Amino acid sequence: MTEESADAPQPAPDAASREDLFAFLDRLNITHKTVEHEAIFTVEQGRALKRQWAGGHSKNLFLKDKKGSLFLAVALGETRVDLVGLGKRIGAKGRLSFGKPALMTETLGVIPGAVTPFTLINKSAAALSSVILDTALLACDPVWFHPLENTASTAIAPSDLKAFVSACGFEAQIIDLEAPLAS
Repeated sequence: MTEESADAPQPAPDAASREDLFAFLDRLNITHKTVEHEAIFTVEQGRALKRQWAGGHSKNLFLKDKKGSLFLAVALGETRVDLVGLGKRIGAKGRLSFGKPALMTETLGVIPGAVTPFTLINKSAAALSSVILDTALLACDPVWFHPLENTASTAIAPSDLKAFVSACGFEAQIIDLEAPLAS
């Protein structure tokens, strides 16, 4: 192991596995399809690969406000998220910024590049103040997310995404993330 990889964030030891996620989806009667692929760390990196799969591909933003409240915003990959407007809409204290990788891993249980709404299955995700789903993403069918690892993508129906979020104890805010003050 190199020094660089030794310092890289590692998934939380008590975090759910891909198998745990799929078993949970099955218990909820959520139909899911998974495609294996090389590790993808950014929306841009996966754009060409994901073009071959119909539906909406996501970008997932781990955000925090000035007072330390944490948020997960799940947007369509092409959405230009208005962070200023989103902060006002959700009542964030001060400006929204991206949470540091170590805090993200501690809260969501995954490494950078693997952020997904499926992380809500982890108990540590209870630290989130809010989960926000983009209206543009929910207009797509299916919607695709990493299954807690960035070496695969899993598709589910948008209605099942909302059911999953609810089953994890969150009430998703449905917001047009490109124009959050207009919705």
